Amino acid sequence: MKLEDDHRCFACGSENPRGLYLKFQAGGRGVMAFFTPEKEFQGYKDIVHGGIITTLMDEAMAHAAIKAGFMPVTAEISIRFRNALHVGQRVQVEGWMEGAPSHRLIGASSELKTWPEGALIATAKAKLLLPE
Repeated sequence: MKLEDDHRCFACGSENPRGLYLKFQAGGRGVMAFFTPEKEFQGYKDIVHGGIITTLMDEAMAHAAIKAGFMPVTAEISIRFRNALHVGQRVQVEGWMEGAPSHRLIGASSELKTWPEGALIATAKAKLLLPE
């Protein structure tokens, strides 16, 4: 499988008119980005949908691997939701690799916290696959 970036990724693509426009930078244990969810990303009234939270964390872990020179896809992901994220609440998402690749798999972790307060919203762990 050949992976190509056409800048239309829902999470980080600059050419996707409906995307999240995440901009990752080096920081923390790997990479980080900031995001403020708007009303169109809610599930229940004024509460951000868990799928959007999962997307933020999945993308952070993938970008940590990309920063290290890999082009992974997510093979497995596990999210632990700790607190609700409210519409309009600015967050910082951080992602990092957990060691070196082994048998085409990379372990990764992520945290989502309110910014600047630092309240933990969710944690994640993933196995990222390096395509052949």
